[in-house]
Amino acid sequence: MSKAWEDIIRMPVEGRTTKPREAGVTMVIDKGMGLHRLEDLIQVEGDYIDIIKLTFGTSAFYDKDLLRKKNEMITSSNIDVMPGGTFLEIAIWQEVFDKYLELAKELGFSAIEVSDGTIEISRKTRQDAVKKSLDKGFKVMTEVGKKDPKEVLPISLVHQLIGEDMENGAFKVIIEAREAGKAVGIFDKEGEIKHDEVDNIIAGVKDTNCLMWEAPLKNQQQALIFRLGINVNLGNIPPDEVLALEALRQGVRGDTLKKAYLEGKK
Repeated sequence: MSKAWEDIIRMPVEGRTTKPREAGVTMVIDKGMGLHRLEDLIQVEGDYIDIIKLTFGTSAFYDKDLLRKKNEMITSSNIDVMPGGTFLEIAIWQEVFDKYLELAKELGFSAIEVSDGTIEISRKTRQDAVKKSLDKGFKVMTEVGKKDPKEVLPISLVHQLIGEDMENGAFKVIIEAREAGKAVGIFDKEGEIKHDEVDNIIAGVKDTNCLMWEAPLKNQQQALIFRLGINVNLGNIPPDEVLALEALRQGVRGDTLKKAYLEGKK
């Protein structure tokens, strides 16, 4: 598809990946878009969206036919769609995980998020959830971290979980930051990035491309792009911020343009 300005404007920051992406993945958080808004989103921003997450347990409140239609719209546009990890935790807690996967497939989901952000799940149960989801044909995203800021995982455990999840076939491991991006994980209560926490996580992984950083706020996205490059994997992006994020990635937004401009003058 021809882009509006491509004949005369070259992106200031080059090297952006295209779909299907293994790096530079953008995951959008969906709290309840209707079909018309979804259609607009895909038409305008679909080239830059790789995964849509129907977050928390919001998919429980859809009419079945509506949910199937919505998921079909997403997957037919070369975008994966998954229910939130919180909903999976409920399925495990209520001992209906196998039925959860069967219904997720019937409803048209193409990906599954495996997390233990709220409840306690054993390592064995986590591994089984990943493997069963893969066996059902889902793309699997896992998540590391707790939603309660008082429950901080030891960094050694974080590294172990990331390694195990990737070894077991996860596509990416999400670093928890919730939808607000404040006082959880790598962000302080003001939503500013804690670089020492990023350093600690990175120190224990072979390839940072296995990680997806939840970063709903612009300053967080910018900091991670500056730190890890244009093709860092970012999640929990609000639907109306996708093109703004892409502008950051490719240097057509003030902060990243300035960096590209100054580097170009050297």
